[in-house]
Amino acid sequence: MRAWSIFLPVGLILGAACGGDDTTTGDPGGTGGTGGSTGGAGGSGGAPDAGGDVSTGGTAGGGTAGKGGSAGGGTGGAAGTGGAAGSGGAAGSGTAGKGGTAGSSGTGGTAGSGGTAGTGGTAGSGGTAGTAGAAGAAGTAGAGGAAGAGGTGGVDGGTTSAVSVLMFHNHPNHDGVYVDPVITKAAAATMHVDTTFAMATYASNVHGQPLYLVGAGSVPDLVIVGTTQNHVIGFNAATGAKVWDQALGTPVPNSSLACIGNINPVGIVGTPVIDEATRTLYLNSMTNMSGSPQHLVYAIDANTGMPKTGWPVDLNARAKAGTYNFSTPLQNQRGALALVGGRVLVPFGGHVGDCGDYRGWVVSISATDPTQLTSFTTRALGGGIWAPNGIASDGTSVFFATGNTMGMVSNPRSHPVTYGDGESVFKLPPDLTRANTNAEFFVPTNWSMMDDLDADIGGTGPLLVDVPGATPSKLIVQLGKDGKAYLIDRDTMGGQSPPLAAPVVSGNVIINSPVTYRTAMGTYVVFRGAGSGCPAGGSGTAMTALRITAASPPAATVVWCGGPTSNKSPAVTMTDASGANAIVWQIGNDNKLRGFDGDTGVVIFNGGATTDTMAAVAPFQTPIFTGGRLFASSGTQVYAFKP
Repeated sequence: MRAWSIFLPVGLILGAACGGDDTTTGDPGGTGGTGGSTGGAGGSGGAPDAGGDVSTGGTAGGGTAGKGGSAGGGTGGAAGTGGAAGSGGAAGSGTAGKGGTAGSSGTGGTAGSGGTAGTGGTAGSGGTAGTAGAAGAAGTAGAGGAAGAGGTGGVDGGTTSAVSVLMFHNHPNHDGVYVDPVITKAAAATMHVDTTFAMATYASNVHGQPLYLVGAGSVPDLVIVGTTQNHVIGFNAATGAKVWDQALGTPVPNSSLACIGNINPVGIVGTPVIDEATRTLYLNSMTNMSGSPQHLVYAIDANTGMPKTGWPVDLNARAKAGTYNFSTPLQNQRGALALVGGRVLVPFGGHVGDCGDYRGWVVSISATDPTQLTSFTTRALGGGIWAPNGIASDGTSVFFATGNTMGMVSNPRSHPVTYGDGESVFKLPPDLTRANTNAEFFVPTNWSMMDDLDADIGGTGPLLVDVPGATPSKLIVQLGKDGKAYLIDRDTMGGQSPPLAAPVVSGNVIINSPVTYRTAMGTYVVFRGAGSGCPAGGSGTAMTALRITAASPPAATVVWCGGPTSNKSPAVTMTDASGANAIVWQIGNDNKLRGFDGDTGVVIFNGGATTDTMAAVAPFQTPIFTGGRLFASSGTQVYAFKP
């Protein structure tokens, strides 16, 4: 695999309803409570003086809604008696919480006797993602006065509620697509660090993608990360404050490993996966157990951070595949975990240096009975399954790619005499049972030469792509370290055979986690790296976009290239499922966020202000999007961005 050698450098508080004194102008009403199920009611405006010139009613206090709550709309002050009518109090502008309803407007003032009628209250403005405020009621005419006009209804704020991000690149096929109505191209141009999310810090690096779990009961929405110091942390998604922080044992110093590698210490590295139904987080931790490194697979209660009964599973003691035993010191866990068919799947490769008798492993553990464990391993040495995006799924089968294999431990550049599962894309059931048919794997016919050149196709995980109108339409796009994009029939796989197509799309090795998305202009695959044959005017080393044609067989063509140097992986947003406002996002090696038009590659967001620069971000890191915000992990903290 030479796998790791490619790691590049690097509420309820109710507002007091304080009425105004009988002075010329009533005091404003109290502000409604924030953060409860329902915002507190705004205070009523003060009563005006009786007699003489009428005082103006106090302004109503608008409550801010809590999550799922309704903003409390204040009541306008009453008009004075005798003299000119007092104006109706202004409505409280309730800003709805997530899913909340904006406050209704204040009631128009009652006209004074013989005076001019009070004007209707101003409608409450629409809250964020809330419903429009109701129009103010018309004032009642006094004797000789005309009735006040009714207020105008508010406008809906139109944002989106947050949804959970449970796995690497958001979906089992690893498309990396996030549908978020807030992030239009116009809004994306104004992205900046959200300073209200300011406390999500940790003591060591994060290499896996952050995850997001929508709250339940008293548990708020959580942003969850695992660190190389073996801490798994749940941050309050609104403030960044720690909700829980669970230490899972001492991490392993790389000096104690057969290959030193370039992550130190080694703790939680691969991206975990969440079962939203049971609110369980699954992850792998490399732990120093009395001087002996052990890979432990945990099930964590996402509400509390506590390990669940029956876990962790010690792979060194439990994982076997045929005659092969799992050996923790030789195996590194970099790829993202998957949860398919009630089973937790964990991929493994080697450390930098390709030393020792390591192999490509996938371990499959029953989520309901962790004593039930099955494994896959390559028959030849090497063949690491180390790509950051790990294991993909179509909901029925699991897909993973292996790296180059070796003939001898003493000479990693040697290759096996016979095929031993390297340079391959596998399609297996979640329990990893092998039928040894051509329908369960694809390997290029020149696999032996690829082994010799360290040009394996395991630098990325399989990307499952559907292309309507193509024959076949269900594809795997597998990007290789040889710079090619292998298009594979996902139904037939083909065993050792030529692919549907394998155009050279980069002059460099391709190592990252690509994305795929569809717009009105076609189906795209975007990967990190400099493209080959970029269109005129296209330049940059950050990203390359391919368009997959709906032909028989389908083909891939480079359509845009752009951006500064980066060793991070992309993500995609669009405002609806049709691909409107498609934007490809990536963090540069300068630790600044950028966004590119998904159809053309034109820069939409170019890093923002100096204050929008993040601390050092690890290679292959990719952002997530939910509820109108972006979250990204650096070496010291999670950042939130918003338009």
